[in-house]
Amino acid sequence: MRRIVVTEFMTLDGVMEDPGGAEKFEHGGWAFQFNRGPDGDKFKTDELFASDAALLGRKTYQEFEKAWSSRTGEFADKMNSMAKYVASTTLKKPEWNNTTIIKSNIAQEVARLKNTPGQDILVAGSAQLVHTLIENDLVDEFRLMVFPIVLGKGKRLFNGASDKHALQLVKMEPVGSEGVITLTYHRQKK
Repeated sequence: MRRIVVTEFMTLDGVMEDPGGAEKFEHGGWAFQFNRGPDGDKFKTDELFASDAALLGRKTYQEFEKAWSSRTGEFADKMNSMAKYVASTTLKKPEWNNTTIIKSNIAQEVARLKNTPGQDILVAGSAQLVHTLIENDLVDEFRLMVFPIVLGKGKRLFNGASDKHALQLVKMEPVGSEGVITLTYHRQKK
């Protein structure tokens, strides 16, 4: 059975919105104010190469397509060649190769994907989709890169969770030289 791995850049107060600055959020670009160093880069590369599929919401999918579809190199080649599943009722004709649209029954379709052969399915950004996955107990692992900044507002990773969710810390590592920490949690099943 494949695992759903949610990977997020996150502030100390749990904000995950617009870490790169492409979404026009007033505090966008906050993640790039900090040096995550070679260990932070390795954290992101390792998780990408442990997966063979990406599951994304429409907005994140479109931002990733803009960012990666014209690039080359080891990381970009992996992003461009892997299977991509996008949860969207509005996207009609995806142009990024290897893309499948999931138009309805998101939880049911993701549960089905988990039962297919393959590596991890990586979910980045995609706040609304992540909330749906959490509420349907479909997340197996959270990989968080936590930055030492408080924004006070913005979309939060666990915003609106309707129930208590226990997590087990399996790895913690400081990266870079400016207080960035990677945290890996497994979801304790209900």
